Amino acid sequence: MDPKIFEGIKQIEKELGSLSSAQKILLATDGSVTTILDVLKGHVNIRTLVQEYREADEEAASLLNIQVGDTINYRVVVIEGEKPLIYAVSMIPLERLDNDFKEDLIRADIPIGRILRKHDIESRREIKTVSLEKPEPEMVEIFKTKAPMLRRTYNIIHKDQVLIWLMETFPHTLFKD
Repeated sequence: MDPKIFEGIKQIEKELGSLSSAQKILLATDGSVTTILDVLKGHVNIRTLVQEYREADEEAASLLNIQVGDTINYRVVVIEGEKPLIYAVSMIPLERLDNDFKEDLIRADIPIGRILRKHDIESRREIKTVSLEKPEPEMVEIFKTKAPMLRRTYNIIHKDQVLIWLMETFPHTLFKD
């Protein structure tokens, strides 16, 4: 594990107390979160809140290593089983996708991990940050809690380029052992 991720988890634990094994796994995994959630909670689904093409602003361009103004797919979803589990935001530069991948992405209710598997895309995940955040109003509404949120950001790398930037957030009250 990247030492900065380990240190990030230790910092969160200083503020909140011990995290469960499941919480640590969800923050630090470089594998598919969808698969982990399927194991922990049974088959999960995606509820899409936002799915749109946007021009990359300076922040998106920097995160994706593209030019300002390039077209990205911006997607906000809730991964859920019987209840909401994870709030996820993704940005994907369209120029790096083939048409079949784009079509599956536009369908909106397919998790990114399953799309990657379906298209046999070899990739790796680079965890960038783990943090503790105050809940934004949208998350209070979705999760029905004002509990502090655990968050991580990461890149999915394909052919040495950022294919997807993701941010995943969930209440620290979820996934307790």
